[in-house]
Amino acid sequence: MPRPIAATIHMGALRHNLQRMREAANGRTLWAVVKANAYGHGLLRAARAFEAADGLAMIDLCDAQKVREQGWKKRILLLEGFFDATDIPLLEKCDIETIVHNRHMIELLKAQAPYASLKVHIKINSGMNRLGFLPQEEEEIRAQLQTVEGVQVMGVVTHFANAEPTYGHERPATVSIQLNRMDKIQPMPKNLCMANSAATLWQSDVKGDAVRAGVALYGVSPDSHYSSADLNIRPAMTLSAKILAIQNVPAGEAIGYGSRFVTHRDSRIAVVACGYADGYPRSTPDGTPTFVEGKIAPIAGAISMDMLTIDVTDIPEAQLGSEVELWGANISVNDVAKRCGTIGYELMCAIALRVPMLEDEN
Repeated sequence: MPRPIAATIHMGALRHNLQRMREAANGRTLWAVVKANAYGHGLLRAARAFEAADGLAMIDLCDAQKVREQGWKKRILLLEGFFDATDIPLLEKCDIETIVHNRHMIELLKAQAPYASLKVHIKINSGMNRLGFLPQEEEEIRAQLQTVEGVQVMGVVTHFANAEPTYGHERPATVSIQLNRMDKIQPMPKNLCMANSAATLWQSDVKGDAVRAGVALYGVSPDSHYSSADLNIRPAMTLSAKILAIQNVPAGEAIGYGSRFVTHRDSRIAVVACGYADGYPRSTPDGTPTFVEGKIAPIAGAISMDMLTIDVTDIPEAQLGSEVELWGANISVNDVAKRCGTIGYELMCAIALRVPMLEDEN
């Protein structure tokens, strides 16, 4: 028997979320972001679920090859561009579009010209201050790229540092600042892509011709102040494990490493087959909810490498073999993450390879 833990990926939820983001995109091109193994959900699995997207956006050229080999015929965009001159022939061979975000990349493109057809997007740094050219450089960069025989400039991409409505206003000031900087590009380029999940959902006046939907496709709100239900998206990953043992522990006894949790009453403590080596954070505090037999059971004690402990004193139905949801439809991954001082993205991406990944059609 395999160890009783699994991450179940709900294909129906992925498809539902894609349709929801399609509606929010309001006619714009919809890129489905599948970087980081589709936020931990499985690259090829997500590509099947997102077959109705206009294109897939990712980071690694090898991932782009994989989805091409599996039959993906639509557009593919590399969000960080290519990393070496040796990548360039494969871009053209596999019809993979690439971000260009620095002058060195332009020189590499010039060195291997001419091309039959090589598609690029200009990355603009409008305020994130990671990758890209300044808005006032766009005209010059476009002109340089257009002199390279066979290079087609497909569009312009920028990225918001903040687009979630949690700063006291529906629109963070940084969005307005970045949009004002983008206005320096005149004439405004065709095929402009600015909106991520948050901007697509909340910043309806952020225009452009395309959007990049990421975390919302996986049923997780980009802003933990809003639930998935608030946004009409469905969590696509359920991390669950079974109860391995139950200890009857008297009041005043410590549980687990560091004796962090001490029972304040006679308690039933269940041991669950999930630990930090599976991707469940060691930093998870006592009281973090899990869901077992239709009820909330709080974490009680430090997370171990392979096990964690929960208080099921008030859940007599919880027995050996009972399934415990660590996150999913009943326990928000954002809630768990917030208690650990991080974000839901990190937890989903950190699921360990040793955790079996299952599919269902719901």
